[in-house]
Amino acid sequence: MGESVLRPLSVVKCPNHLALAAKSPLCHPLSVTTPIRFDAPATAVIGAGAVQQVPDLAKTLGGTRPLLVTDEGVAALGIAPAIAGSLEAAGLPTAVFTGVQPDPTDANVAAGVEAMRAHEADIVIAVGGGSPIDAAKVISIVPANDAPLPSFMGLHKIANRGLPLIAVPTTAGTGSEATKVAVITDTTQDVKMMMLSAPLQPRAAVVDYELTLTMPRPLTAAVGVDTFTHGLEAFVSKKANAQTDPIALSCLRQVANHLETAWSTGDDRTAREGMMLAAFQGGMAFSNSSVCLVHGMSRPIGAVFHIPHGLSNAILLPTVTRFSISGATDRYAAAARHIGCANDGDTDPEACDKLVTWLENLNSTLELPRLRDCKGVTRDRFESTVEKMAADALASGSPGNNPRVPTAEEIVSLYEEAW
Repeated sequence: MGESVLRPLSVVKCPNHLALAAKSPLCHPLSVTTPIRFDAPATAVIGAGAVQQVPDLAKTLGGTRPLLVTDEGVAALGIAPAIAGSLEAAGLPTAVFTGVQPDPTDANVAAGVEAMRAHEADIVIAVGGGSPIDAAKVISIVPANDAPLPSFMGLHKIANRGLPLIAVPTTAGTGSEATKVAVITDTTQDVKMMMLSAPLQPRAAVVDYELTLTMPRPLTAAVGVDTFTHGLEAFVSKKANAQTDPIALSCLRQVANHLETAWSTGDDRTAREGMMLAAFQGGMAFSNSSVCLVHGMSRPIGAVFHIPHGLSNAILLPTVTRFSISGATDRYAAAARHIGCANDGDTDPEACDKLVTWLENLNSTLELPRLRDCKGVTRDRFESTVEKMAADALASGSPGNNPRVPTAEEIVSLYEEAW
């Protein structure tokens, strides 16, 4: 494995948490009366060259006939074929399924299950961004759970663990390699189904930043702000806890340190490694805390307009943060100070204002669009669907974890503000 170029993690501090100072708003104190469950991959291989260990990991997990799940873009880049070739060279006959689209659908999952059964696969390897990884998660559990996909929607609705899953991310954004969460679009209802269950957790994650060195600027920007969203929502969520707080804060600091450089200078290895680590940390944080209103509002946008998840999160983040601050002013202010856009001399409201301004400036610097500027979005379609989008956002449950819980009418207003 190549030598790490990341600065030491000691630059990421959560002193009040580590001292268990219960009075601090920065981090939650540990509790001896309420156990914290923390789920993460049993094995994580992190750093340059990590992808070379996929065949050995597959064998360790008992795999003999892998199904590699990816999309046409990752296949065209040569990443998925190279991994498939390494598996074949290790004596593991491998089938490659490329039928995953951005924001994967129930039809993608059904086709993947068919490919898995035809190959008689005994292990699934996901290679790509959040879409292939989410699809692979659900594909892997179908043989052990005989039920329609909509029945898996929500919290802890999947009873049985499926085939072993190795997740190999090729974008530094979704953090799906670290989570027990998958989002699949129900094409009948035009709704994104958020599933959170332990059987969706990958057994192993292979986090190799070298796979991201050629990511284009627009994708780097969208998934980078998506990563920041994961860290921020995990930190301000009503379900934030002593285990997730320092991980979320580390995620935020890494993004603040590295995203603009990764976007402007794509081959900067320090920045790419920092963003890959941030994505993994963000995934662990929100999967064991929760996401909040940004994600709740983002999923309906994706379902209706087919805007990539990371981009819709990025578009919504400044607007939703401004709305939510009154519910957790101390924690938003702590996040602002932690990333350096505010300082100890600022009052909490001043620090929060600086955080919103920083987020707006970040989106502008990264040339991220507003909702109205996205391909396929029309005003007529927006007006005809915005009330349903608001209802679907509330129904997802994520807004209930937000520091300030909105009404349907307030969500409509927030969509209008983001327009």
